[in-house]
Amino acid sequence: MATRRTAKSGEGALRLGAGLWLDQAGGAPVGGKRIALLEAIGTQGSITAAAKAVGLSYKAAWDAVDAMNNLSAAPLVIRATGGRHGGGTRLTDHGRQLVELYRKLESGQRRMLERLQTEMHDATRLNEALRSIAMKTSARNQLRGVVTRVHRGAVNADVVLDVGDGLEIFANITREAVDELDLKRGREAVALIKSSFVLLSPDPDIRISARNRLAGTVASITPGAVNCEVKVELAGSRTLVAIITREGLKQLGLRKGSPCVALVKASHVLIAVND
Repeated sequence: MATRRTAKSGEGALRLGAGLWLDQAGGAPVGGKRIALLEAIGTQGSITAAAKAVGLSYKAAWDAVDAMNNLSAAPLVIRATGGRHGGGTRLTDHGRQLVELYRKLESGQRRMLERLQTEMHDATRLNEALRSIAMKTSARNQLRGVVTRVHRGAVNADVVLDVGDGLEIFANITREAVDELDLKRGREAVALIKSSFVLLSPDPDIRISARNRLAGTVASITPGAVNCEVKVELAGSRTLVAIITREGLKQLGLRKGSPCVALVKASHVLIAVND
């Protein structure tokens, strides 16, 4: 996410805006809304209070925290044990440094925009062009890492992404996509996985063709009328979300704290990069 800072030169005038986010090598892009959540966690020491302070639901706040921890080179938030609304939550040193850096840059950005606003002319065409290439994704699972291997076939290619803490993600995409994204060893990239593509099993030795086998522990289960959302905690405070049926959950016997393995076909993994 990005914070938008706008300066006006008069009523009805075009406005100059800019997005601000932090994106360190191998880390997570973090913008204004999530910085506000991190700040609230730092002052409140509770995810429940922090969520209320920034106008988020408890679940939405934890989803944001999980996403940031997944994409960050080091965890930003650490949770303590306790009930669903119990236990403490605190920022790591890395999280506090990130917030401080963002606020310093934000102050400088605001001053720069105020100066540039006086020199800005008609930016409508530029704005339309930028909006046309902006993209958000519905994929719940986003894991940032570095390409370690690319194996080209006649039509497709296997891409291996190291997402840290011994976790690797295998993706099978077209050769054309590999060239378009300029995927090669050392290239930073993000693996995108829809939650409906994640299969779960309590058996770590299950025999199945899925290339991706990520061992973890069930962190939470949110039941629904037909389906359930199961959040699996992986190594390095990363999480993976799966949507499975209530009947499937019952048959698997999964509950909070249960060990399980998340299974994802390589062809169900999308790869994205920042140009």
